[in-house]
Amino acid sequence: MTSLVFVGPTLDSKDLAAAGDFTALPPVSQGDVYRAARRRPRAIGIIDGYFSGAPSVWHKEILWAMSEGVPVFGSASMGALRAAELHVFGMRGVGKIFEAFRDGALEDDGEVAVVHGPAEIGYLAASEPMVNIRETLALAETKGVLTPESRRSLEGFAKSLYFGERSWPALLENASAQGVAELELAALREWLPLGRVDQKRLDALAMLAAMQDALAAGEPMRPAFHFEWTDLWDQFVARAADVEAGPPPPAERILDELRIEGPDAYGPVETRALLRMVAAYGAPRPAEPSRDAARATLAGIRSRLGLYARADLDRWMSANDLDPASMERLVEDEARLEALRERFRRSIRSALLDELRLGGAYARLADRALKKEEALAATGLTGSAPSALRSTAVRLWYFESRLGLPMPDDVADFARNVGFETASAFDEAVHREWAFVNAGPMKSP
Repeated sequence: MTSLVFVGPTLDSKDLAAAGDFTALPPVSQGDVYRAARRRPRAIGIIDGYFSGAPSVWHKEILWAMSEGVPVFGSASMGALRAAELHVFGMRGVGKIFEAFRDGALEDDGEVAVVHGPAEIGYLAASEPMVNIRETLALAETKGVLTPESRRSLEGFAKSLYFGERSWPALLENASAQGVAELELAALREWLPLGRVDQKRLDALAMLAAMQDALAAGEPMRPAFHFEWTDLWDQFVARAADVEAGPPPPAERILDELRIEGPDAYGPVETRALLRMVAAYGAPRPAEPSRDAARATLAGIRSRLGLYARADLDRWMSANDLDPASMERLVEDEARLEALRERFRRSIRSALLDELRLGGAYARLADRALKKEEALAATGLTGSAPSALRSTAVRLWYFESRLGLPMPDDVADFARNVGFETASAFDEAVHREWAFVNAGPMKSP
C-alpha cells in the first residue's frame, strides 16, 4: 500500500510524484485520517487541512491511526499544528514551521492559513501565508535589501491584515506608508521574484523526504500511549461510517440552496456570517467611501425600497426621521458595509455554513441539495448552463413563480447580492432548480 498525503495549495501532484510513492488526498478535515488509516497505508502525511468550513481533523483520530501502527507525519500547515500538539505521542513533525509552533515561537493558526481555490484549479492559493512573509522579510534583511526597521515595519503590517488579504502586492503597495524608503522599496521589488521564500513548500518537501527515509529504514510505529475507546469515539466512528456510506453534497451546492431562496433568506445569514468573521479576524481598516461608491449605494437603496422618484425618496426620509445629513451618514455606512462584504466575499463560505448549522437550516438544505443532485443525475442534467433564450425564460419562472417578485432590471446585481459570483452561476443554479422542481429534463417553462 502506498503512503497517503493530505495536500492542497502547498504542493501539487507533480511534487508528490517526484518525491516518491505517494497518493495525494484533498486537504484534511475531520474523519479523513480515520478513514485513511482504515486503508492500512504505509504512512500518512498531513500538510494542508481545513481550519473552518469543515470540522478540522481531530487529534484523537491521529492518535487512533498511530495506535493501529500507521506512522503519521505533519508539516507546513495544518500538519505542523497537529504535529506540534501531538509530537509527544509520536506524531513526526518536520520543518521550521513545526519547530516554531512546538517551541512556542508561533502560536496563532493564522500564521499558516491561506485562501485557496477549489480542487478543479489545483487549490490555487489566493493569499500569502504569514510564515512565508516572515521568512522572506528575514532573508531580505540578511541580504541587505531591507533595514531591520523596515523589516519589522512590514512584518507588523502584514500581521495586522486579515489572513485572506495578505499578499506581496498588498505589502508593496503599503510599504511607503509603513516608513519604507523608496530606494529600499525599489530594491525589494527587484529582489522578490527570485528571493521570495516559500517556507511551507520547503517544509512539505522535507516531510516527504523524511517519510521516504523512515519507510526505507523500516522504522515501525510503536505508540507510547494507550488509546482510550470512549463513548465520544464510538459516536465519531458512527459518523465516519455514515460518510463512507454516502458523501454529503459539496458545500457550494448547499449554499446554492440558500441563495435560491432569495435575499430574505440569504441576507440575515450573510449578516451573521460577516459578524462571525469580524469577531474571528477583526474588521479591515475602514476606508472613506468614494463619491461613486456612495452614489451606487444610494441607487441600490432606492431600487431596493422602490424609491424611484425624488418625491418618493423625500417622503421615505421624512417617515424615517432622516434629514440630508443623517441620510448621507446612512448611505456612507451602507457603502462601508458593502465594502466589507466585498472584502470577505472570497472567504465567507465557511462562516455561512457555520451560521446555517447554528440556525438549524444546514441539515434541511444539505438534504435538499443531495436529493437534487441525485434527481438531476438521473435525468442526465448535472450542471450544464442553459442557452441564453432558455436563461431568460427560466429567470422569469424563478422570479415570478419561485419568489413571487418581478424580474429585476439588473439580474447580475441581484445574483451578487445573494452570494453568486456571476450571473452565469446564478443561471446555472436556477436552471437546476427548475429541472428539479419539475422532476424531469428541461422543458420550456
